[in-house]
Amino acid sequence: MKYVPILDKNYKPAVLELRQFQQDVLASKKANKIAICLLRNNGYVYRFDMDVYQDGVNDERNFFIVERVIKSMLWVVGGYKIYLAGSHTLYQKIKAAYQDKGLRDFDYHFMSGVYEHDFEVEEATFDTLPAVKESSVPAGGHLEGNRIGFDAGGSDRKVSAVVDGKTIYSEEVVWFPKTNEDPKYHYDGIYTAMKTAAEKMGNKIDAIGVSSAGVYIDNKIMVASLFVKVPKDLFEKHVKYMYIDIAKQLEKEVGHPIPLEVANDGDVTALAGAMELKDTNVLGIAMGTSEAAGYVDSNGNLTGWLNELAFVPVDFNKDAMVDEWSLDYGCGVKYFSQDSVIKLAPAANIELDPSLSPAEKLKVVQKLSEQDDPRAHQIYETIGVYLGYAIAYYNVFYSIKHILLLGRVTSGKGGNIILKKAKEVLENEFPEYASIHLTMPDETNRRVGQSIAAASLPKIDK
Repeated sequence: MKYVPILDKNYKPAVLELRQFQQDVLASKKANKIAICLLRNNGYVYRFDMDVYQDGVNDERNFFIVERVIKSMLWVVGGYKIYLAGSHTLYQKIKAAYQDKGLRDFDYHFMSGVYEHDFEVEEATFDTLPAVKESSVPAGGHLEGNRIGFDAGGSDRKVSAVVDGKTIYSEEVVWFPKTNEDPKYHYDGIYTAMKTAAEKMGNKIDAIGVSSAGVYIDNKIMVASLFVKVPKDLFEKHVKYMYIDIAKQLEKEVGHPIPLEVANDGDVTALAGAMELKDTNVLGIAMGTSEAAGYVDSNGNLTGWLNELAFVPVDFNKDAMVDEWSLDYGCGVKYFSQDSVIKLAPAANIELDPSLSPAEKLKVVQKLSEQDDPRAHQIYETIGVYLGYAIAYYNVFYSIKHILLLGRVTSGKGGNIILKKAKEVLENEFPEYASIHLTMPDETNRRVGQSIAAASLPKIDK
């Protein structure tokens, strides 16, 4: 490990721990191949093969590494069923972990809810494993016609009227979705925004594209922080199909079907970046309240993966900070969000007023950074080291040519420090990834680009 984070000496980068494990396994001459498959909606299957110790040789270390890899796969790709071939002992341990009240109780219930299917772990042989089925779906880049682009944020909602790729109208409206219990508030806000955009195009609507934080399956809202206050029964009844219902309402008004495409805002950000860069293999990472991400693959398509990097373990130190929601340690949310800045402040000898909100605490550190306070710079350098190693780990699951860094944590001088340090780590520790292009897009361009990218999501059938 060439770069030890100055404020976190106990950091154990996931990528180096995995590499060391793989080297030790092969050196032992007691290696055994396993395969892990994840099954998700529409029969999509993702597969990951690796070498582990033979059963009975080093079972605890086997389980530790494989569990961390499976956890990473689940939150990168998504799925409701794990198939494991090649090790009966690992199958038993993983099955025990991924069940109600098991070690990964949170993940078990979350994935069951997202995919509306009981989460399962099944033992398989290499012959009975399901065949890989990818879901590289062309999405975005469709600019013809009269399109509505809608971006649902936690503090404001943005809508654009886009005609043949040009934004003829755009507006931002402040709203409070996270504090409202009544789904009618959300419905009316979204419908009004889209209706306003439609009127600017003479009520001609050829397609609707939506960018929104959360998890979306087949345009259904499965999990979204915008509706956090809506009771569960009302969510099922009035929220899950909200975008579909609004599109149907507009269809009645214009008298013809309107293609709809709803995508996670991280994916749309990556898509906007890919359209601007005119390239593929783009991973967008937003460091704000949490860590959000999106990905455009080698075909320039969206994959339908979850890309919930906030829950992907990037630090294999068992004493690392625990995420309050998932109750797991070393996850991205504590390394690439405002939580990371706050976590590192005491180690940098910065005292933050406990009565301040997390966003206000971040602002205090940002102000110190703008004043070139070396303590604040140490925080951002540490995050930069985290990021360099994390990118190398993300590359185990993604194929990356470009990284787009976004979010309030990257604002000001702090963002430049993070960027510079991450590049340094990649160049010197991982020369094979040194060609990955790290950039922070201009905020204004991103906002416009985001609305056009959202509007470009659906394909219009001729």
